[in-house]
Amino acid sequence: MELKGKQIGVAITGSFCTYKKLFTELENLVLEGAEVQTIFSNSAQKTDSRFGNAEDFVKRAEEITGKKIMKTIAQAEPIGPKNLLDLLIIMPCTGNTIAKLANGIADTPVLMAAKAHLRNEKPLLLSISTNDALGMNMKNIGLLMNAKNIYFVPFGQDNAEKKPNSMIAHTNLLIPAAKAALEGKQYQPIIQ
Repeated sequence: MELKGKQIGVAITGSFCTYKKLFTELENLVLEGAEVQTIFSNSAQKTDSRFGNAEDFVKRAEEITGKKIMKTIAQAEPIGPKNLLDLLIIMPCTGNTIAKLANGIADTPVLMAAKAHLRNEKPLLLSISTNDALGMNMKNIGLLMNAKNIYFVPFGQDNAEKKPNSMIAHTNLLIPAAKAALEGKQYQPIIQ
């Protein structure tokens, strides 16, 4: 499956430590020929951190994609009825986002985008980044792994000694995982 001409949404949440890899993969999606629309969570669009300023992140996403970000629930909702996307990627997908998605909560632009997109029975690809994947959020990850049309970028522990419950996606596998998801397949192995 080629990504050229595919309409791909990239929904960005607040795991700021992953943003360097995020923007590399955003550029790679565009280089593959995808038409990319970013959706920023409330935290992603407003929170400055030691990893950078929110305003700079928004500007960079807009420069890479050539499109204004979606930043409100009202802007994200038409993704469903207007059938705007072939694939939606949540990257990074935090523990908070995982928990809300698993429990049907759509109270941010990112979660509304996911809900709206899934109503069209199209693939949702999660690139997780959470300190509690092997803790309280394991049950939510398990629920999502068994949900129709939800796929994962392969992931693994990022620092088993200092953060034994933490897992992070191998974002270098985003492109092949996206291609597989568009074909209705989970890229394997999922845990690496």
